[in-house]
Amino acid sequence: MTRKPTEKHTPPAKALLADSSKSSPAVALTADHAIWQGDTEAFLKALPLEPIFDLVVTSPPYNIGKEYEKKAGLDKYLEWQKRIIDEIIPRLKEGGSLCWQVGNYIDNGEIVPLDIEFAPIFKSHGLKLRNRIVWQFGHGLHTKKRFSGRYEVVMWYTKGDDYVFNLDPVRVPAKYPGKKHFKGPNAGTYSGNPLGKNPEDVWSIPNVKSNHVEKTGHPCQFPVGLIERLILSMTNAGALVFDPFSGVASSGVAAAIHGRRFIGCEIMPAYAKSGLTRLQEALDGSARYRPHDKPLYDHTKSNLSLKPGEVRTKKPTKKKTKSDNSNGQESRGEK
Repeated sequence: MTRKPTEKHTPPAKALLADSSKSSPAVALTADHAIWQGDTEAFLKALPLEPIFDLVVTSPPYNIGKEYEKKAGLDKYLEWQKRIIDEIIPRLKEGGSLCWQVGNYIDNGEIVPLDIEFAPIFKSHGLKLRNRIVWQFGHGLHTKKRFSGRYEVVMWYTKGDDYVFNLDPVRVPAKYPGKKHFKGPNAGTYSGNPLGKNPEDVWSIPNVKSNHVEKTGHPCQFPVGLIERLILSMTNAGALVFDPFSGVASSGVAAAIHGRRFIGCEIMPAYAKSGLTRLQEALDGSARYRPHDKPLYDHTKSNLSLKPGEVRTKKPTKKKTKSDNSNGQESRGEK
């Protein structure tokens, strides 16, 4: 009997947490998956002034007074963000992408869409806006003096015209996969792509609320599925993804799951530590997350969708007759 050679198992990569009080930013560049616990502007200024990142994806603080934010006037907020963007762009590779996900700045009940405010900053760097992706979600606070907000925007820019865009990994099921060409040389053949359709620029992905599988202690958490779709379509395997405001490292989780490298910056120690745990779980293959292509839950199936006093009635079971065929469907014979 021939003995089979012992299989060598490559141990999972180790995520690094670099503390700004003990380490230099250069340490983060030595690891494939790292979180820099410290100020993102200081981190960027210490990096080599050369193209490093394949994709920058983030959801910056919205300056709306969350517990991890210090609210400032809109002008000062944009000045701060511009300083960070000015440091990022020279370090973004030619052909790379930048995805800046923003909501609204709210001032005394008046909303200011932040994508409009950010657009001139990115345009001043010569970046090309490819999509303004509307992220639609189903849950949030209800307002009394305007319609409740249920969407935010991902601004997708590229550095140059020759950029990475992989559509097939993010295709979604077609609405009518059985549709066929009815005329022409392809008449009778299926008209859609067998892999599915383009997900378009309005994405319905649940936001992270209390019962979400990804929920941590962060009050305004980015869903992995949203970033997953960006990473799969805008990078190739082995690319370096950078998140200047990484929170609990949802971007890192998406990157690690799909074989991309990651560097994130997070100033809050508790969030950086939580992010490290999640990042390591992703590298170990044990991360719990909601994939970008998981169908939305049909709320009408829940008893909570019933009006008070309303009772859900079961559909009557159809009795089989002699005219039924073996698989329980009505016969399609001529009448």
